[in-house]
Amino acid sequence: MNSAPRLRIGEVSRRTGVSVDLLRAWEKRYGVLSPGRSEGGFRLYSDEDVDRVRAMQVHLGEGLAAAQAARLALESEVRPAPTGSADLVSQDRAELDQALASFAEVQANAAFDRLLGTLTLDALLAEVLLPYLHELGEAWERGDVTIAQEHFASNVIRGRLLGLARGWGAGIGPYALLACPPGELHDLGLIAFGLALHSRGWRITFLGQDTPISTVAEHVRILQPDCVVVSAAEARPLTDSLDDLRRLAGSVPVALAGAGATQELAREAGATLLSGDPIAEAERLTGEQKT
Repeated sequence: MNSAPRLRIGEVSRRTGVSVDLLRAWEKRYGVLSPGRSEGGFRLYSDEDVDRVRAMQVHLGEGLAAAQAARLALESEVRPAPTGSADLVSQDRAELDQALASFAEVQANAAFDRLLGTLTLDALLAEVLLPYLHELGEAWERGDVTIAQEHFASNVIRGRLLGLARGWGAGIGPYALLACPPGELHDLGLIAFGLALHSRGWRITFLGQDTPISTVAEHVRILQPDCVVVSAAEARPLTDSLDDLRRLAGSVPVALAGAGATQELAREAGATLLSGDPIAEAERLTGEQKT
């Protein structure tokens, strides 16, 4: 392992899924990170710092208080990853699925906490939550789950994702404004996209479901974001707002996302199409912002 300090805090955040603000708080309060300095005076972190952050995540996932989790991380008393860790993740995901299907909120949150303590944010989204939500939608369309089950599961996951989003408007990175157009109530994919952006250094303002594009435009004038992302699960909410989207795209870069967004709609709106999964598109948008 290369223990020489060489990583900027943004890279530590990307590797661990922990926000930059939280990393700084853990460094200041508990000394979990021990940075060196570059010749220019910038803080640089080592692979050992990354390991301690991951260790703290594991202990927090076990239900320990932050101070105790930090002490154990510093003492390197975290359990080594078992050779069957992939099996444990599969087991926790199955337990999350079962708990959500049976309205067992406490058990669902416990399984979510274990997954959060084991996986990075990107992995949690890409390997667990987004596939689960896709399967849930398909099961609802087939009639295999009730409306109540779908609403319960979506609301539990939505609450946990928004909990992870606390403070995502802070920082000094590029700035994205996220919204769903009028009539669109499905925002989980957009929240996941915002989390993936934030883990890559973006600041996020989330307007959420059923937002008039005129309201988005008002906030663009006030907040001056670097881009606006509008997401819909079906084409109609985007089509109905096409004129407003076209006007909006005349003042700020606009991207359309979600299953309802098509290349034709994006072209007519003067927008960019984000057609991939939220993690891949967050990576692409970040790369484009840097160029």
